Amino acid sequence: MPGVPPYYDWIAHHAYRRPRQIAINDLQTNRTLTYSELHRRTDRLTAWLAVQGIGKGDRVALLAPNCPEYFELQFACGRLGAIMLPLNWRLTVPELAYILGDSTPKLLIHDRSFAQQASALSNSLLEIDPDNPSSAYERALASDAPAPVPVALTHDDIGMVMYTSGTTGHPKGAIITHGMVFWNAVNLGIPAMISPHTVQLVILPLFHTGGLNCYANPVLHAGGTILIMRAFEPGQALDYISDPELGITHFFGVPAPYQFMMQHPKFPSADLSRLQISGVGGAPCAVAILEGWQARGVGLIQGWGMTETSPAGTMLDAADAIRKTGSAGKAMMHTAIRVVDEQGKDVPQGAIGELLIKGPNITPGYWNKPEATAAAFTDGWLHTGDAARLDEEGFVYIVDRWKDMYISGGENVYPAEVENVLFQLPQVADAAIIGVPDERWGEVGMAIVVRKPDQPLEEGDVIRHCLGRLAKFKVPQSVAFVDVLPRNATGKVLKRELRTQFVGSDRPAIS
Repeated sequence: MPGVPPYYDWIAHHAYRRPRQIAINDLQTNRTLTYSELHRRTDRLTAWLAVQGIGKGDRVALLAPNCPEYFELQFACGRLGAIMLPLNWRLTVPELAYILGDSTPKLLIHDRSFAQQASALSNSLLEIDPDNPSSAYERALASDAPAPVPVALTHDDIGMVMYTSGTTGHPKGAIITHGMVFWNAVNLGIPAMISPHTVQLVILPLFHTGGLNCYANPVLHAGGTILIMRAFEPGQALDYISDPELGITHFFGVPAPYQFMMQHPKFPSADLSRLQISGVGGAPCAVAILEGWQARGVGLIQGWGMTETSPAGTMLDAADAIRKTGSAGKAMMHTAIRVVDEQGKDVPQGAIGELLIKGPNITPGYWNKPEATAAAFTDGWLHTGDAARLDEEGFVYIVDRWKDMYISGGENVYPAEVENVLFQLPQVADAAIIGVPDERWGEVGMAIVVRKPDQPLEEGDVIRHCLGRLAKFKVPQSVAFVDVLPRNATGKVLKRELRTQFVGSDRPAIS
């Protein structure tokens, strides 16, 4: 039928089917966009980008707090066949410079609040200013260039590159295809009961796969409504959830926001009756949090995933949250998992091995890193780097780490990256980072440092050095000084021994 949009363009489809339905409510500016308005703005951005010479395969970066422009750019890139590059605004300029050097975007779109960082990173800029209707971004959308015919794409075409912290000291760009985002919408949409009637409060950063895809993109895929918080504040979030005019039905967060809301004075009186689904992931959720929300009649749906899995890999239904405490649930519908030994053979029930995952929601690899891609897969199965076991009912338990990553406030931190910064200090002879328990953030970094002989170095010196070179969530919160680090025969630092010494357990926290 003439005028029917291409199958992959969700916004164009819903503008055709339900044009007056609210797609996005920007709570920062009280601006709402119907699907028709979102489609029109996306078309105008598409036209402007095309005039700038951006086409299939070109990258466009975005450095901004949560705002509707994330989705305008995502779907504009889809219409051009271009690739969106969401940037973590918590990173320092040197960290962002590495990412831009690796991905080479033609344009950096940035919020006014990041103007200084943006000018240090690129000469090709477009500024968003939500308080200025005449901002450069809005002037671009006011241009009268006709939108080009949408590029024909398949599910194998790249829609985004999301950079994750690197185990070798540099981040890797996980390739996100259009198919990955679609299958995540299917995998999550059914068990999360997402429909055109869904109204989700979005609080996680939209540069993160959790913010974009749990459940914002699935909600837009279904034709529902997302409400965007520019920055999370627990009391304000409870007010939004309690507001009958907003009618919020869905919520997703890492454990920390649930904990902060539960500890807020407004929590006992908050009206949570309209919440149908509340999802939690990104880090293990403490039993006290599960029980605290359950006591208010809200069962939390837990899950496990990675940027590379788009992100839903497994999910634990709310009905099993207490009965299967500590479990990451079972595999999503269009996803397969295995737990294997070092030879790649399936381990017996209850035995520990590495968790592998396979399906149409899995990344095809890493941007500009063929060696890392080859090392990540065996016969199409992605190595997650997590040790796991399956119980008698098939529930997955992540019981150890084969990687040294730890999770702080829902953000992955890889020790090698922090250790590289520590070794820049001339007084440091040796150093290691471990994750240690923290009541607020789940885990934080502890630096274990060996000083060079007769070289003065204090805890404050180390932390100040890291603050200027790393995102705040990566900066170690404490420093211990030792005479020597324990190592094995091949020279590898024995972090298990460090955890035993400084945490009191040789078992790392669950990822």
